[in-house]
Amino acid sequence: MTFPPHPSGINRRTALVSSAAVVASLAGCASTPRADAGPTLAPNANLVAQGIPPIPTSLVQRVERYTQFRGHAFVDWHPSRGEMLVAHRLPTADTVQLFRLAAPAGPLEPLTSGADPVSNASYEPRSGHYAVFARATGGNEVYRLYRLDLATRTETPITPVEERSAMMGWLKHAPGRPPQLIVSAVPVDRTAAGGTRASIDTTLWLIDPDKPEAKRKLVDLPGGGWFAPAVKHDDRELAIMRYLSANEAQIWIVDLATGASRQLLPAASEAGTLKAIHAPASFSPDGLHLYFTSNRVGEFNELMRIELASGAIRRITAHIPWDVSDASFSDDGRLIALQANVDGRGELRLFDGRTLKEMPVPALPPGSVADTTVHPRLGLVALSVHSVRGPSQLHVLDTSTSTTHAWTTPYVPEGIATATFRDQRIVRWASFDGRQISGVLSVPPARFTGRRPVIIDIHGGPESQSKVGFMGRDSYFINELGITVIEPNVRGSVGYGKTFLTLDDGFKREDSVKDIGALLDWIATQPDLDPARVLITGGSYGGYMSLACSVHFADRIAGSIDIVGISNFVTFLTNTESYRRDLRRVEYGDERDPAMRAFQERIAPVNNAQKIRKPLFVVQGRNDPRVPYTEADQIVAKVRANGTPVWYLLAENEGHGFVRKENADYMFYSVVSFVGMTLLA
Repeated sequence: MTFPPHPSGINRRTALVSSAAVVASLAGCASTPRADAGPTLAPNANLVAQGIPPIPTSLVQRVERYTQFRGHAFVDWHPSRGEMLVAHRLPTADTVQLFRLAAPAGPLEPLTSGADPVSNASYEPRSGHYAVFARATGGNEVYRLYRLDLATRTETPITPVEERSAMMGWLKHAPGRPPQLIVSAVPVDRTAAGGTRASIDTTLWLIDPDKPEAKRKLVDLPGGGWFAPAVKHDDRELAIMRYLSANEAQIWIVDLATGASRQLLPAASEAGTLKAIHAPASFSPDGLHLYFTSNRVGEFNELMRIELASGAIRRITAHIPWDVSDASFSDDGRLIALQANVDGRGELRLFDGRTLKEMPVPALPPGSVADTTVHPRLGLVALSVHSVRGPSQLHVLDTSTSTTHAWTTPYVPEGIATATFRDQRIVRWASFDGRQISGVLSVPPARFTGRRPVIIDIHGGPESQSKVGFMGRDSYFINELGITVIEPNVRGSVGYGKTFLTLDDGFKREDSVKDIGALLDWIATQPDLDPARVLITGGSYGGYMSLACSVHFADRIAGSIDIVGISNFVTFLTNTESYRRDLRRVEYGDERDPAMRAFQERIAPVNNAQKIRKPLFVVQGRNDPRVPYTEADQIVAKVRANGTPVWYLLAENEGHGFVRKENADYMFYSVVSFVGMTLLA
C-alpha cells in the first residue's frame, strides 16, 4: 500500500492491514470479544469507534509485542563527513522522528520530536551546520518547511502555513553567496473561496533558509505534478519532471535567473507521437548532459543520458530487463548507484560514470535493497536492506574497499525468532483474459498442516507494487497461527511494464477486480489453502478493491477491511484536494464526461452496497487530503442500512493512514477482534 512509514518501525508495512495479521494470536479468540470478558482498552480521545466491541486487555497483552518492531530509514548524507540523517521511532515515542547518526552502530542523536512525524530532511549542502525538514499537521499533508539549527535544535519555519511546500534542490556553488533552497509551493483548497479550486499552479521560490523573508519568486508552473528536480552544477538551470499520469511525464528546464521554462523531453519533434515517462536524475558535472530515467524505448524504465546540445540520447541500462529507479550520483559524476526492481525485489547496481559501464557489486546482506544514495564526495553508498527476517536496516557500502558495514540494528521484540521465518515466493495465476497475474506469497511454518485460511492484502496506488520484504505484524499471523498472506499485483501495478500499467485505466477499472476473482479460483485449487476462509483487505485504492470485491464476491469471502478507500469515484474526484484531481482523472476517468460518470456511478461500491453481505470494517483519517473521510462515511451508512455488520474507526488526528502508534495500536487490536469474528469463528 501507499502509506506513511509505520509508527512502530520503518518498513513497508503499515498499521492498517497488518493488524489483521495478528488476529490469530488469540488461540481462544475465535469469536467476537464479549463486553463482560474482563478489563478492556478504551479508544483514546482522538478515535471515534462505532460498532467495535470492547477490546479486552487480555487480547492486548497477547499481541502487543508485535507492535514494537522498529527499523530505520535513510534520509540524507552530510555534505563532507561520513554522517547521516535517519528516520526512526524511539520506544517511548508515538511517531517517527529525525536523528543524526555519525558512525556505524553509533548512538542516534535526536533532532526533532512532537506529535507529527518527520521523515524528510536535507543538510545544508556546504558545511552541514543546519538542516531543512518538512512537517505536516494531523496527517493533512500540507507540509511546511523548517530550518533546524543542529547545535541548538531551534526550529524556524521558512514557508507559510497555508501552502504545501517541498524541497526542490540547492544552489550551492556561487562564491560569496550562501546556499539557497529551491522550494515548490502548491495552494490547498481550504484557502480557496468555496473550499475548492478550478485550477492549480505550482510556484517555485528561491529561499535562503537563514533569511526566508527575502525569498524570490522564480516561476509559476501549471498544475500540481512537478517533481524529481535536478539542479545544474553551475546553479543556472533546474531540470524538473512534469507528471501528467503514471504513463506520461515530461522533463522541463527552468532558467533560474529569468524563470523562463521550456520542455526538453519529449522533444518538439516527438510531439503527438511519443507518450512515455521521463524523469530527471542528475546533470553531468560539466553541464553537457542530463541523466534521466524513461520507458520511451520499451516496456521498462531505463537510465539514459541526453546530450543537451544535440539531443542525442544514450541508453545505459538497456541490458537490465526491469525498471530501474533511484539513480544517485557522486558530485564528480564518477559513481552511479541505482536499483533494479527484479520481480518485486530491489537489487543494487553500480556504474562507472566515466565509461557508463556496469561495475561488479560486492557481496551484500541478504534482502531487498532500497534507498540507494551515494555520498556526494566519499565514495560511500547508503543502502536500506529489508527481508522477511527483519525491519529495514541501514548499511553503507565503501566502494574504495568493496566492504559493507551495518550502521543500524533494527529492534525485534524479545521472543520473536525472525531468523526462523520462511522465505516468501512469487506465485502466478491466469486471469479472465489469460494474462498472468503475480503476487507475493507468505506461508506459515511446515508444522501447520491442512488447508490454511488466507488474507488477500491489496496494495494502493494503483500505481504501486507489493514487494518481498518484512511482514511486520503479519509475521506473527503467519508464523505463529499458520495463516497464509497473498499480496497480489493486479493489472495497473508498476514493475511489470508500461502496457500492464494501463490495463485498469478508465472503463477497464473492474478488470483488476476480475484478477482477484481469478485469484480466488486459484486458491480453491491449492491443497494447502482454504477457499472457505478468505479475508480481503486493502488501503487507499486497495480499499476500493476490497469494497469492490465485497460487492462481486460476497459468497466467496468471509469479510473485508477497507482502509482509507474510495467508495465512489465521482464523489472522490469531486472532493479530493484540487492539486491531485487532474492527475487522478487520467487514471480513473474524467467524471465530467457523461459516459464516464455513468460508468463510475454504476461500479461504485456505495451504489451497490446491497450486495455487500459479509462483515465490513472501515478505517479512516479525518484529515485525509487524498481520499476524504466522506468516502468512508457514505459506505458505512449504506451498508449498515442494509443490515450488514459494519465496524468503523475514525481518527480525528490522522490522514491517509495511521502514523501515530497509539492510534495504530488500537486499530490493530480492533482488527484482531474483527478477523477473529470473521475468519476464525
